[in-house]
Amino acid sequence: MKKLKLEELGRISIDQFKESEKIPVCILLDNVRSLHNVGSAFRTADAFRVEKIYLTGITGIPPHREIQKTALGATESVNWEYVESPAHAISDLRGRGYKIVIVEQTTDSIPLQTFNGEPDVKYCLVFGNEVHGVSDESIALGDLALEIPQLGTKHSLNISVCLGIVLWDLFRKLRLS
Repeated sequence: MKKLKLEELGRISIDQFKESEKIPVCILLDNVRSLHNVGSAFRTADAFRVEKIYLTGITGIPPHREIQKTALGATESVNWEYVESPAHAISDLRGRGYKIVIVEQTTDSIPLQTFNGEPDVKYCLVFGNEVHGVSDESIALGDLALEIPQLGTKHSLNISVCLGIVLWDLFRKLRLS
């Protein structure tokens, strides 16, 4: 076994990425305060070919060196848009046929492993603020809520970790099954 060199990874160019088929998923960041988490969202969205990222509220926007530090150029490949109000962005996405999936611990959330995405459905995954989570206003607009079961004392994950787990799981269910 040996580690692959960059030229052996078969990476596509930014132009090829923009033209490539995407999974029917977008991400909405609801008032995410950490620019490192924003950058990580871009990098993960690039890895799984997500359609678009919506940055809302206080969420930082590119170009910013703290976002670039973790995005590693993914702000150039992944489509994104800033919308001041998370609720307006969610309403617009619902109007365009997206199922709004809140990633949050709620009274009605279902465990991630029991959720089976439907291949003909477009999803918008909503991730919230590092301290306060997804806003109550956004939760009220959601079609369903997912949570990652946890057994430790904290019952919370960093948003970048949570985003990676949820995207991988949905990518696996939509593209690899």
